[in-house]
Amino acid sequence: MRLRGASILATLAGVPIGIEALEDWICARTPPPRHSEGLDDPLSIAALFHFALSAEESGADPIARATLNMVRTLLDDRAEAALWAPDDLVRFGPVWREAETLLRAPYPSVGLAPLADRVLAVRAALPAMLTARDQLVTTIDGRQLRFEGRSFDLNWIIACHFPAALEANGLALRRLPLMVALPRLLPDNREALEEQLQVMIVDQARSGLSELDRLERLLRALPEDAGLTRRSHVPLFRRLNLVYPGLSRVAVARLLGISHQGATKLMERAASGC
Repeated sequence: MRLRGASILATLAGVPIGIEALEDWICARTPPPRHSEGLDDPLSIAALFHFALSAEESGADPIARATLNMVRTLLDDRAEAALWAPDDLVRFGPVWREAETLLRAPYPSVGLAPLADRVLAVRAALPAMLTARDQLVTTIDGRQLRFEGRSFDLNWIIACHFPAALEANGLALRRLPLMVALPRLLPDNREALEEQLQVMIVDQARSGLSELDRLERLLRALPEDAGLTRRSHVPLFRRLNLVYPGLSRVAVARLLGISHQGATKLMERAASGC
């Protein structure tokens, strides 16, 4: 769900990325997607993934926090963003934090109508937040010139915080990473947006349930743990490999806290069915 949500956010931001490319990066097989393709992207996937994960940090759900810690054991999004996308952190960070504050502020009532009103209000405010960071330059003769910053599509920032907004409004008990599939072009009419939000929530809930059913079927099909000691990492590795297929030796060693040689033996044993 987390990777699919990040993929949806990337499409909203104009840097479409599939789940497989994100898995390759997280599993230590490749650098950040699109980084070496020479594309004029509005922002780096490293920055976007960092913003997406950071939107979950303040949640109180222990399961979400545990899974977030696991992801960051495999790939530290904070270090990756600082390495690959420091300019994006400076450019979008303040706007991202302001949007978070506005979307998580108390709502007058529970329901999609006040949520749609808040989304439209934040959408209207975001461009001014970014414009406030235009560059002011003083020439040698004392004149001051203001250069407008680049124009960006910022709806992905709203989508990034939408799971937290659902929780703050009372429509959700926890933050669900799939609930970021906002329309790329938000309507100006509250009633129209309210209908689109309802459709999105239903679609993403069905998608999440389908993914849960798939994982449960795969879990039931895993080999029995008979013959393995209680200290064996094989059962845990098999389960992790369902979520992140094709984990590299480096990723397995980092995640399980074992040596690279131990990770190699573990992967060979799991592949043999032992």
